[in-house]
Amino acid sequence: MPEVPPEQETVRAYVCLGSNDMRAAGMLARARHSMERLPDMRPGAASPLYFTEPQEYRQQAWFLNQVVELFPGANWNALKLLEALLDIERSLGRVRASAAGRYGPRVIDADLLLYGNERSTCAACLLPHPRMIRRAFVLVPLLDIAPDICIDGIRAKTLLACLNYRIEKNRIFQ
Repeated sequence: MPEVPPEQETVRAYVCLGSNDMRAAGMLARARHSMERLPDMRPGAASPLYFTEPQEYRQQAWFLNQVVELFPGANWNALKLLEALLDIERSLGRVRASAAGRYGPRVIDADLLLYGNERSTCAACLLPHPRMIRRAFVLVPLLDIAPDICIDGIRAKTLLACLNYRIEKNRIFQ
């Protein structure tokens, strides 16, 4: 495969999918399929699936999580991709709860983690995702598909090493 000149490098976007619905694996598959069908969007790698402990609000079922890589075409930007992810969530039955219910059960969650090296402090599209560096359920699968990735100039492996977590087979405890 010929090398792409630096000025034409493709942007890599990373999305974390999650669900603690009874049909979680199917919901993640449907979300991946929907992302792959977006116009001018090429799918990349997908991490293994991990069962993860709920964060913040613990009185709920465990989640199934996965990180996927996308290669958006030239017509995309971070906000447009985020809006597409929110549309996918809605099409799969996600109803966004109030801030108080933000960590509760959900049929599907699709969080834009990174969009190339873009940084944004816009409330509508914070990049990198503000909580990703505190979440083993994000960093572990992200490192599965992007082992050398850096977040704000810090290797994700270094960030993960700072967290109190453990992995048992395909289960992440934190």
